[in-house]
Amino acid sequence: MSEPPVLELRGLRKRYAVGTPGEVEVLHGIDLRLGRHEFAALIGPSGSGKSTLLNLIGLLDTPCAGELCLLGEPTRALDDGRRTSLRGRSIGFVFQFHHLLPAFTALENVLLPAMARGRRPTMVQRQEALALLEAVGLGPLADRKPYELSGGQQQRVAIVRALAGRPDLVLADEPTGNLDTQAADAVFALLRRLHQERGFALLVVTHDPRLAGRCDRIVELVDGRIRSDASR
Repeated sequence: MSEPPVLELRGLRKRYAVGTPGEVEVLHGIDLRLGRHEFAALIGPSGSGKSTLLNLIGLLDTPCAGELCLLGEPTRALDDGRRTSLRGRSIGFVFQFHHLLPAFTALENVLLPAMARGRRPTMVQRQEALALLEAVGLGPLADRKPYELSGGQQQRVAIVRALAGRPDLVLADEPTGNLDTQAADAVFALLRRLHQERGFALLVVTHDPRLAGRCDRIVELVDGRIRSDASR
C-alpha cells in the first residue's frame, strides 16, 4: 500500500468577511498534492492568494470549504490544540525575515521550538542542533547573538531552526527575499542540499523566477486558482 502524500488539498476555498456585504473569496477550490521529497515552488503575482494558501497549508488558518490532509490526516475539523500539535511536529517554517530573538544565541534560537512547547531541550536535541549548525558552517558561531551574524548567516540559523524538529514539510516564504544575490544563492543551495539529505517535502514561495526555475516543480497561482502546475 503506497504512503499518502505529505500534503493534499481538495477543493480548498477561503473567504473573508463571511456574511457581510464585503464578503470576498480569495481561494476558489484549490486541488494540490505534494509528495515526499518534492522540491516545489509556488509563484504568482501579488494578490493572487499565495500568502492565504500558505497560511492554510501551515495550519495557521482554516479553510471555509474543502479539505486539507497532512500526512494523510484530515485537518479541517481539528480543534486548536490538535492543529497546534500537528503543526509543531510536522511543519517547519522559514520566512523572508528570520525572526531570530536578539537576546538569544544562534543555538538558543534553534532550540526555541522545543522550549516553546514548555520543555527544557534535551541533550540529544542540543547535540542535533549543534550538528545542524555545524553542517551549515555555523558551528563556531553557535554562541553568537543575531546582531553578530550577517544577514545570510541569520537566515541559515532560521533554516536550521525550521529543520531541528525533523519536519515532514518545510514551508519557505520568500526565504531569500531579504538577501543580496550572492547570499540568496547560498541560502537556496543550502535548502536544496538539506532537502536532499533529510528528505522532507519543501514548498517555497518566491517572486524570483531565477530561483523558481531551479525547483523541480512550479505551481502558479493566479486570482486564487492554480493556473499551471509543471514538473521539470
